[in-house]
Amino acid sequence: MQIGKKIRKVRELRNFTQDFMAKGLGITQEAYSRLESGQTRIDVNRMEKIANILDIDPISLMNFDVSFFFNNRNQNQAGKIVNNHHSLANEERKIYLDRIANLEKEIEDYRNNPT
Repeated sequence: MQIGKKIRKVRELRNFTQDFMAKGLGITQEAYSRLESGQTRIDVNRMEKIANILDIDPISLMNFDVSFFFNNRNQNQAGKIVNNHHSLANEERKIYLDRIANLEKEIEDYRNNPT
């Protein structure tokens, strides 16, 4: 998934508008829309600003996977949808940190044992 689409998904999950994001970045809504659509390249500084507005670290934003989010966040053991809105942020952070740790380990393993 392109980074613009990931940003859009996280923005929508946070119930933020494109206008809200654009104002936080100091650009127009139209310019922001081009970021999400992939028409404008996103540099590291802008990625950090976007992640900050979305209250997510940049690496988690770049690795965001909507199916991972919904499959692991909103289902209990019986597979029923549950309302975890009170602890969503802490659980979300733990999932992302675990995912980052796993990715970092995979990278390290690959560097030590390239195939």
